[in-house]
Amino acid sequence: MPLANLATPETPPDLPVLHRDAQMVAIDKPSGLLVHRSPIDRHETRFAVQLLRDQLGQRVYPVHRLDKGTSGVLLFALDRESAATLAAQFSTGEAHKRYLAVVRGWPLADGLIDHALRDPTDTRLGPAPTEARSSRTRYRRVATAELPYRVDRYPTARYALVEVEPLTGRRHQIRRHLAHVSHPVIGDSTYGKGRHNRLFRELFGVNRLLLACVRLELRHPLTGATVVIEAPLTGPFASLVERLGWAPLCTASAPGLDDIAEGATAR
Repeated sequence: MPLANLATPETPPDLPVLHRDAQMVAIDKPSGLLVHRSPIDRHETRFAVQLLRDQLGQRVYPVHRLDKGTSGVLLFALDRESAATLAAQFSTGEAHKRYLAVVRGWPLADGLIDHALRDPTDTRLGPAPTEARSSRTRYRRVATAELPYRVDRYPTARYALVEVEPLTGRRHQIRRHLAHVSHPVIGDSTYGKGRHNRLFRELFGVNRLLLACVRLELRHPLTGATVVIEAPLTGPFASLVERLGWAPLCTASAPGLDDIAEGATAR
């Protein structure tokens, strides 16, 4: 495979708007952009909340979050009442999110990861840390690739494109669950494998977390009608799947993810 530098700027002058009406607006969040201020990233000066507020000329209310490195569908309400209605759908699991991720290794064809998680921001010491909470993630392997490079002890390196749906909403859930089953997301400097991240930087010029929210389905806060919002892969992520021959598999909703049996569990 010829070497290629696929890195491109991820933050456009204006945030791409995927959906807008009187009650809510959805954007395609770039990788590397925080949703709002965080004490963990004190040096950051650009945030999706402020950028979108300035872009639209009105106040916006984030109703869920994406990690800084994750790109894709990010929803905001445009009034307090809609914000409360939409946030409730996320907290109860009524809103459905689908992600695409590139992971190390070849996972099983599909499965349910059922593994309780503690809040990773809980740094308290002592006998009573935050209790682990039930956490469940469904996944389906979409495509695989084997690259002729020795990264670990094997002469080649295997990677997969997976579609993922979190059934609960814990912090960093997808990244932590995939790492738990030994298939960490490429580009994840916290839960991933540095040697594999370096290979993708050197071989493809990819310097981002390869995780994107590509579909959101929920009820409209005013009418109750089902709304589906989709975000295509863009930038380095899109270039990478094109190079690996996976692009045709990223354009349609994955059949069968909803049919993964509760018993098909990877712990």
